[in-house]
Amino acid sequence: MYKTNLAGQVFSFTDVKEVLAKANEEKSGDILAGVAAENAIQRVAAKQVLSEMTLSELRENPVVPYEEDEVTRLNQDGINETIYAEIRGWTVGQFREWLLSYETSPEAVRRVSRALSAEMVAAVAKLMTNLDLVYAASRIRVPAHCNTTIGLRGRMATRLQPNHTTDNVEGVTASVFEGLSYGCGDALIGLNPVNDTVAGVTEILKRFDEIKRKFEIPTQICVLGHITTQIEALRRGAPCDMIFQSIAGSEKGNTAFGFTTEHVREARDLLLSRGTATGPNVLYFETGQGSELSSDAHYGADQVTMEARCYAYARVFAPFMVNTVVGFIGPEYLFDGRQVIRAGLEDHFMGKLSGLPMGCDCCYTNHMMAEQNDIENLAMLLGQAGVNYIIGVPTSDDIMLNYQTNTYHDISAIRASLGLRPIAEFEAWLEKMGIWENGRLGKRAGDPTLFTEEGLS
Repeated sequence: MYKTNLAGQVFSFTDVKEVLAKANEEKSGDILAGVAAENAIQRVAAKQVLSEMTLSELRENPVVPYEEDEVTRLNQDGINETIYAEIRGWTVGQFREWLLSYETSPEAVRRVSRALSAEMVAAVAKLMTNLDLVYAASRIRVPAHCNTTIGLRGRMATRLQPNHTTDNVEGVTASVFEGLSYGCGDALIGLNPVNDTVAGVTEILKRFDEIKRKFEIPTQICVLGHITTQIEALRRGAPCDMIFQSIAGSEKGNTAFGFTTEHVREARDLLLSRGTATGPNVLYFETGQGSELSSDAHYGADQVTMEARCYAYARVFAPFMVNTVVGFIGPEYLFDGRQVIRAGLEDHFMGKLSGLPMGCDCCYTNHMMAEQNDIENLAMLLGQAGVNYIIGVPTSDDIMLNYQTNTYHDISAIRASLGLRPIAEFEAWLEKMGIWENGRLGKRAGDPTLFTEEGLS
């Protein structure tokens, strides 16, 4: 039992899981799950209790028991015990102050990240303001290499997402050309398929590979089918730089997504032996607050803590890309623009603190109390926080997934505003194509016809 006295009231919490849940910023998903604080003062009381909790208490009390859950076991067994021994006595409040201190080097943060359980990562995020989350994340760099290197200081990359309602190859190609003409696609040219079949995934991969080779584009390609579909496509000879899968913060959640850890290991091994990328980072994971509640796989824990557990799982496999699809699930989990912005900053910070090359799909659905200004605000804040990449789609409207995110030209505006550039190899290619000049979009920017003058074979 944890207790504190605040404003003449005594607040009691049953266990670590309840403290974590009640200390979370207001989220509609936690209210739906019945774990949220009843009011603001109870939330502050939980934060006070959490700030005095030691990191060892959090490690010793995972929100899903070790014996019942593979994600917990992978996280606990992967912790560097030598580094953990140095920090186990810190309180969460002390950990927060250490992360925000000018005297703490980025290298020291990266070292300590190897000793953190997901619950520690979630706990410190709950004690931070939005500005704290931006500042702390901006100091952490997590590069990764597939065909090119993502995550270096001064660079902000993009996933070009040319989704189409029927997977029509020519329609997809037109969207790819438009995105490239705005300087997008350096992190990935990646499509969410309508038809999750080996034949359909292979057809799009072959077109992406054709575009990449013909125009000598230094980037990565992926079709985001189910992991088992992608594995089979790769086995049958499809050109494949990386393999994608949505992940959850519990084994039960991953089972609901229809995959196992053995699938992930198989995908990684196949890519390293038969894939088309140089590697060594060849996996792509997506997450999103609330997904565990959707599959009744949250074990009574809050959605921020379950999200942190996704990152603990992902880092086991050294991915090239991880991103939170922050507002995609809907208002059941993130009700409005304020909650979406908060969640995006939390997720980016927690992913980086976990040692991941973290990006974000700054998005919302039309039945949420959010609008495009909220998403652009989040994208700008993430740019300041040093996000590895964000996602761009035509006119900000994904006509296949039926949600809103950043448009292609949003990325160029953020780069210009913050003095950021694409991945270095991609920037050189853009300059060669006349799309990029003197650190910004050039005279041929926004003109997709420059890719159609020669045509594809």
